[in-house]
Amino acid sequence: MSLLTEAFEDFYVMDKTTVDDGYGGTKKVWTEGIPISGAMVYNGSTQAKIAESMGAIGAYTLTVKKNILFDFHDVLKRAKDGKIFRLLTDSDDLKTPDSATLNMRQYSAEEYTLP
Repeated sequence: MSLLTEAFEDFYVMDKTTVDDGYGGTKKVWTEGIPISGAMVYNGSTQAKIAESMGAIGAYTLTVKKNILFDFHDVLKRAKDGKIFRLLTDSDDLKTPDSATLNMRQYSAEEYTLP
């Protein structure tokens, strides 16, 4: 076990589906999908603080193993406290090179409220 993986905690990938609302229409429903492990840390950098001042709701960095791929605006739920995060980058933005022994990928994220 590495120091990096010791910081990992459990998250759920949130799935959005469209269901019948019972009145002839539809509604969006969020459900917990597959569990993943990762480390979510608050980003207190100057760039993150500027983003917060422009409307971002908390700037975070999610670190996962390199084989975990997400798309822009995918949504995660932290298992320990139910806090919701939305990813602001996609899987190609920041990862270790294929030749590296360090197995990690990082995403920028923000606190999010499910609609």
